Amino acid sequence: MSGPRHVRGEAGRSSWLPDVRPLDRLNSIKVKLGVLVAATVTLAAFITWIGLYNHLGPTRTLPLAIVVSLVLTQVLARGMTSPLREMTHAARRMAGGDYSQRVRATSKDEVGQLAVAFNTMSDDLEQADTFRRELVANVSHELRTPITALQAQLENIVDGVSAPDPGTMKAMLAQTERLGRLVTYLLDLSRLEAGAVPLAITDVRLADFLHEAAEGAALVGAEKHLRFPVVVEPPDLTVPADPERLHQVVANLLHNAVRHSPSDDEVRLEASLVGPDVRIDVVDHGPGIAPEQRAHVFERFVRGNTPALTGGGSTGGTGLGLAIVRWAVDLHGGRIEVADSEEGCTMRVTLPADPARAA
Repeated sequence: MSGPRHVRGEAGRSSWLPDVRPLDRLNSIKVKLGVLVAATVTLAAFITWIGLYNHLGPTRTLPLAIVVSLVLTQVLARGMTSPLREMTHAARRMAGGDYSQRVRATSKDEVGQLAVAFNTMSDDLEQADTFRRELVANVSHELRTPITALQAQLENIVDGVSAPDPGTMKAMLAQTERLGRLVTYLLDLSRLEAGAVPLAITDVRLADFLHEAAEGAALVGAEKHLRFPVVVEPPDLTVPADPERLHQVVANLLHNAVRHSPSDDEVRLEASLVGPDVRIDVVDHGPGIAPEQRAHVFERFVRGNTPALTGGGSTGGTGLGLAIVRWAVDLHGGRIEVADSEEGCTMRVTLPADPARAA
């Protein structure tokens, strides 16, 4: 995103008064008004004294003092209220969809603070608008790919080009399952962001839990002949968590690891107690994730299997699974990160071991 841009109000372009801000150093609007009154009164008194000293008389001195004082007031007041005019102009542009507007926030008073808050709001709105556009584009692309494949297969069957044999039906089922996963991801992400996902916290015995998750992942990775060893220390380690949401976290991480792992390899699940936290690692021997990209893989529609992230080719991920994992872990009061490893990728989930700190 580009840096702040200076926006001048429409009135600023047509006025003959300069936009000077000599009072910006003052940190209170009340102090500025006091200085403004004192300056105009002092200037009027000085002009009156000069006029009377030169025998100009009150009929000439008084109008001159009023005019000069009014000009000074207008110049100083214009500098004080310039951010307000800029915000008015910028707000009108933003109402029309232009969120790149910024105001010049140079003063330290309440108006300057308002200008800083306005620029922050503009940044947030611009980011939200950018995300909305990217979301629509990415969802459209993700939905179009399996729909196009399904349409082509169905057209081939209808035209008699191919028969509805088990292989064709299996391919169509795979595309349908991909559509179902994408819709489920979107619904889950929407509920998680809205905070509409209640957690049923219980003590989850990790040895049994991770073995069950490994058995499910073994079915997904059957074609690659992957192994899923589980190591839990101590063996009776438990963690306060919602079993359904925790399963969603581990299942997504395992699904991600299966996609990236080479054939005839293993994906290791490790759990241990580290101080006041429980650490769960999902370790694979795939291409890994570049250190400079690790902070971005948990964002929506950022694919952890793209060349930019791993140096490998795409394997069909939606870019939503890890975003859901991050939200689910945050709901538990934990954190997720890509841990340093000599090879492959280690996804590390850290959850509080104390039930009072969970969720």
